[in-house]
Amino acid sequence: MLKKIQIHRQIIGRLSIIILLVLAVTFMHYFTRTEHSNYHGIYRRLYYLPIILSGFWFGMRGGILAGIAISAIYTPHILLQWEHRPAVRLEQIMEIVLYNVIGVLTGFLSSQINFQRFRAEKNMDHLAESYTKLKEQADMIVEIEDQLRQADRLTALGELSAGLAHEIRNPLGAIRGTAEILYDSLPEDHRHREFSKILITEVDRLNQVVEDFLNFSRPATNTQTEFRPEEVLREVIQLTHQQTINNRIKIHWVSDSIPLAVGDITQFKQVFLNLILNALQAIQSDGDLWIESRLTQGEDIVLTFRDSGPGIAEEILDKVFNPFFTTKLDGTGLGLAITYRIIQSYGGKISVANSLNGGAEFMLTLKPAKVSCL
Repeated sequence: MLKKIQIHRQIIGRLSIIILLVLAVTFMHYFTRTEHSNYHGIYRRLYYLPIILSGFWFGMRGGILAGIAISAIYTPHILLQWEHRPAVRLEQIMEIVLYNVIGVLTGFLSSQINFQRFRAEKNMDHLAESYTKLKEQADMIVEIEDQLRQADRLTALGELSAGLAHEIRNPLGAIRGTAEILYDSLPEDHRHREFSKILITEVDRLNQVVEDFLNFSRPATNTQTEFRPEEVLREVIQLTHQQTINNRIKIHWVSDSIPLAVGDITQFKQVFLNLILNALQAIQSDGDLWIESRLTQGEDIVLTFRDSGPGIAEEILDKVFNPFFTTKLDGTGLGLAITYRIIQSYGGKISVANSLNGGAEFMLTLKPAKVSCL
């Protein structure tokens, strides 16, 4: 609207300039005596100025109309005031012809210039659009390459983890059984009983690491399954309720109405549990965790987990989903790697960034069940 007003004002301003010029030259013509023929020669050539301006500003139509209008204004002056000088009248009549010729030529040239400018602007818009598409495609290629590298790492490490886990698990079971026998056989006041308990605890911890290895190496199931994210989230929040109370952490859950999502309910229960526990460990105590779920215009399901913790260092943001990468002293570095693998196996995406308000923000994009092609 503002642009239209500016254009309207510009047209009025240009018309005013042309009209003022024509009136000024006409006034000088009609009120200068014919004895001053030299002045009249200058005046009639001044008419070219508004004709040329009309042609450049308003194109062919402007040039023609200006030539005709000035011819009509100037003709009575020739017929009434120069009848006693036929030679000068002929020259002036030829000038009128030139007014119209110049108006047509100027308008034509202006129209060609405007047409070429329009084509150039259109080509520039087309080039800008092509550049944007190429940039989007380049970004997509980079993202796909990152995903392929991540998939290669996951595959190789998964195969290695599977072999290692199976080789370690059996001896661990024997060690735990032996430790339990020792623990049960020793009196409660025996000084070695505590060591047996420590041995059992550490074996359980190693067994959990092995279980993570197996989960990581286990092939993803690409069967057509679906689950309701809200129900799984509600169950996981209930599981972590006591921990949030003990650490004085508040969970704020905002949810739009979202459809069923593609995925296995058990695996996505692990995904949500990993993300919530990861956030709770980052917050430690006296903080907040915000969970939001919404449906995009493209009908993708988006889940966001944002905590009030210290955030993630920028130099390691692109490593958090790498297997065995962790900043925790007792972590295995497989929780987020398993989360990444599960989400990707069902056509979803997960990304991480630092929130503007502080803390880390994990964003999941899941496919609704009705548009799945799995």
